[in-house]
Amino acid sequence: MNSAKLGVLALLAGTATLYGCTSTTASNALTHSAVASASAPMVAAKVDNFMLVDANMEAHELYRLADAKAVVIVTQANGDAVMRSQAPALKALKAAYAAKGVEFMMLNSNLKDSREAILAEMAKAGYDTPILMDSFQLVGESLGVSRSAEVVVVNPKTWTVAYRGALADGSAAKALDALAAGQQVAMSAAAPSTGAATAFPERGATKVSYAKDVAPILEAKCVACHQDGGIGPFAMTNYATVKGFAPMIRETIRTDRMPPYHADPHVGKFSDDKRLTPEETKTIVHWVEAGAPRGEGKDPLGAVQHVAAEWPLGKPDLIIDVPAYKIPASGVVDYQRPWVPGALTEGKWVRASTVKPGSRQGVHHLLTGWMEEAPADGKSSETKWAASLGAGYAVGAESSMEPKNAGVYLPPGGAYGFQMHYTPFGKAVEDKSQVALYFYDKPPELIMHSVVVINTNIQIPAGEARHKEVAYVQFPKDALLYSAFPHAHYRAYSSDLWIQYPDGTQKLLLSLPRYDFNWQRSYTFAEPIKVPAGSKLVAHYVYDNSARNPSNPDPKINVSWGEQSFQEMLFTSLSYRWVDETSKHRVNYEEAMGKTRLVGMLDSDLDGKVSKAELRGRMGAQIAKYFDVLDKNHDGFLDADELAAAQAMMGGSRRSAAAPPSARPKSEAAEQAAAFNAAPTNQ
Repeated sequence: MNSAKLGVLALLAGTATLYGCTSTTASNALTHSAVASASAPMVAAKVDNFMLVDANMEAHELYRLADAKAVVIVTQANGDAVMRSQAPALKALKAAYAAKGVEFMMLNSNLKDSREAILAEMAKAGYDTPILMDSFQLVGESLGVSRSAEVVVVNPKTWTVAYRGALADGSAAKALDALAAGQQVAMSAAAPSTGAATAFPERGATKVSYAKDVAPILEAKCVACHQDGGIGPFAMTNYATVKGFAPMIRETIRTDRMPPYHADPHVGKFSDDKRLTPEETKTIVHWVEAGAPRGEGKDPLGAVQHVAAEWPLGKPDLIIDVPAYKIPASGVVDYQRPWVPGALTEGKWVRASTVKPGSRQGVHHLLTGWMEEAPADGKSSETKWAASLGAGYAVGAESSMEPKNAGVYLPPGGAYGFQMHYTPFGKAVEDKSQVALYFYDKPPELIMHSVVVINTNIQIPAGEARHKEVAYVQFPKDALLYSAFPHAHYRAYSSDLWIQYPDGTQKLLLSLPRYDFNWQRSYTFAEPIKVPAGSKLVAHYVYDNSARNPSNPDPKINVSWGEQSFQEMLFTSLSYRWVDETSKHRVNYEEAMGKTRLVGMLDSDLDGKVSKAELRGRMGAQIAKYFDVLDKNHDGFLDADELAAAQAMMGGSRRSAAAPPSARPKSEAAEQAAAFNAAPTNQ
């Protein structure tokens, strides 16, 4: 969609003027580059796509609702007596039309209303409709709203505004009746809202230019990927190129696809934050909406030739060539597990790594591990990995660096194993991936570890739009959490990470309201998170197995855990260190942690024990057969010790570096869990 050519209608705030034209007439009358003042907002005839997060941290993308009969957007402001008084009217409207295929959402564009305040307002006013946080005011600006308690009815067939007016007027029902019946609806309006006014201080901002304002932002935040040889689909080489992509840039920013850093800004702080600041976001969007003017002065992007470096962290200390593999044009490729002889004659501490995929389109992920000796069967099964190379890759991943004065020890000799996930993309290619490692000159003081929050028992029903799954890992000793790497496949909708302290209190650490399969990365906390002994790190995943998910391979089938992208995963890799461990004082707490892993996979209500009702999937079916035998204290639940016995019965989990080589997974589910327990800190 070319947003620079969207039609708009002028509507003076506080009038009851009816729209006397259709969206086509409006589109011919004005262009979206027309700018209005705060007192006379412009009202778009068409509504551009947007993605906003509600106060409960769930993402809502407008164009995902294309199959709805209508979309109702009601503006809201905290403390507004008018909106509070009309909460029953909104509930009644929603009750009457939700079953007819009408979607409802509220929009808060007030700069002063925080997420916590909105949640409190929802409880006080009794709102049962999600309140979207328009923190940058870009959606409210484009809709032309000016007050709380205003209704905007959108026709998803054309994405045009079918009606707007006061919520209390009741006239919206006529438009909804017509849209629900599949009839054409011309734009109309009723009495305007008398709700609290919402100030849009930057509405009408026009003094934005490419040369002065936009190019410096692009150079700082975008060019690293959008340059010759970069991962971006086009290079930002000059003004003409950027202007040509301006509508797409606006679209990807409004839907939070770019920059590809999906941690929600309302939760936590991160040292590797790639997001645009609120000011940068508004500057770029307002520039596009103003017609993408160049401005005076030289072209900052055209003055310098930006070319991606072969190795962004500089010359590697060791380059490992992954054995070449010919990816077919189509079909399903099983995981490949090649290996190469170890290259070190003495042990080294890894401080950083970069994985360079030979085929960016064909390599889904690459995991690495160290084996004590070359595998006799020629396959580097993860159950044979005794240490990490400190390197890994997933779609969209970047170079990874260990925290200051911390590292991963790579022993000498042995063999390097790889887990390769290839995805055919319509063209036969040969992959020749490489792994680059960077070493410390002397051993660091601190030792990094990784553990995976995993649930191989997930079961996602066909057609279900918001299916929830959970898993956790419990820490037996005090630790510091440095980063988290969420991972799932096409049906993943959102993901988060919480810490549950020993006293039962919880804190949200990371929220990805919209998980993006195409951009997977580690999120590094600005300050390490203290994890007291006994704490649980809990990962929730929400899956969209409905037809509304544009990435869904098939909404008509039930989906369970599996290696391929058309199957699903619940997998969050955590990078941490033990508080009392140094390179000179080694500890082994992984075995104690391992005894609670099965509980964390099955215990969906987080009470530290597993009931029969919580047993699902292949592993759950196995345990169910022996539940009464395993329940030694006959309390109707399986605790960590009782499940540890079940784990031993099933073959255990992947051995730690200190565990005996005979500890091998036997069942398919345990084997899969073992494979991902071997994952490095940063995939």
